[in-house]
Amino acid sequence: MKGAILADDSSLLPEGEVPPPWPARQVTVSGAMLHVRDTPGQSPAAEPAVYVHGLGGSSQNFTDLAGLLADRLDGQAVDLPGFGYSDPSPRYSIAAFAATLTDYLDHAGRGPVHLIGNSLGGSISVRVAALRPDLVRTLTLISPAMPFLDPRRTAQGPVLPLLAMPGAERLMAWALTRITAEQMAEQVLAACFGDTTKVHPQRRAEAMEEIQLRYTVAHYPKAYLGTLRGLVGSFLRAYLPGVNSQWRLASRIEAPTLVIGGLNDRLVDPRVPAQVARVIPDSRLLILPGVGHVAQMEVPRLVARAVVGLLDEVGAT
Repeated sequence: MKGAILADDSSLLPEGEVPPPWPARQVTVSGAMLHVRDTPGQSPAAEPAVYVHGLGGSSQNFTDLAGLLADRLDGQAVDLPGFGYSDPSPRYSIAAFAATLTDYLDHAGRGPVHLIGNSLGGSISVRVAALRPDLVRTLTLISPAMPFLDPRRTAQGPVLPLLAMPGAERLMAWALTRITAEQMAEQVLAACFGDTTKVHPQRRAEAMEEIQLRYTVAHYPKAYLGTLRGLVGSFLRAYLPGVNSQWRLASRIEAPTLVIGGLNDRLVDPRVPAQVARVIPDSRLLILPGVGHVAQMEVPRLVARAVVGLLDEVGAT
């Protein structure tokens, strides 16, 4: 493990108007529809990249970062099954998500990509990079949801008792009717950001639209709780013998890796990113004081500088 290199800010595309979500298309993978947003590369040398969001998020979580990196990366951000506008899935385990992402990468046929995952997307990306090294050129993990011992101490803690209750999906659907979309959006932003004053009004409005979508999608409670069960299950298996431990998988990763964590993360133990960087053989670590769980949204230029630093380092070897 070593410290991350921050490229000069001038290496990024200049500040401009806050872009709207990137154009989307539908891709059929293994018989199901994935919703994908494209951020086309703005130079002939732009290399393929794929962005993977976290639990309850969507491809829109990478609007700013993908735009800043478009001079270097030809980006595709996916809505994971059951989230955003993608079709639901019969299974919501880390292994199932990783299989879908692998199928998508094979389907796209763009060769090894720069894989960038946040939270749940980071945990999924760890599995893909470990099991299919031929698909991953570099790996960037932002607040990866890797196992830690007591998830009850996070902002997800109040939801965990639901996982053991019969009819939990119906209870969650009922709970959604007891709170407005505006209140839910404020709760989500407070849990994800270290400083909610950094949320641009346009991004706040888009978060509201995403929350409102959840109220209209019948499969969302099942997708959310099923995925949370899958995450907790991966936490338990991580400390047991066997090949499915996320920590053992991380130790097998060959790709040059950047790990980013925020010290104000309320959803993943802030100590986890350093632990991830220690386990992955060729890793770089960037810890951000005052930043929460979605650094790519809260401080996108800083995250982009770290990604460019990784790209420059790998390109020079």
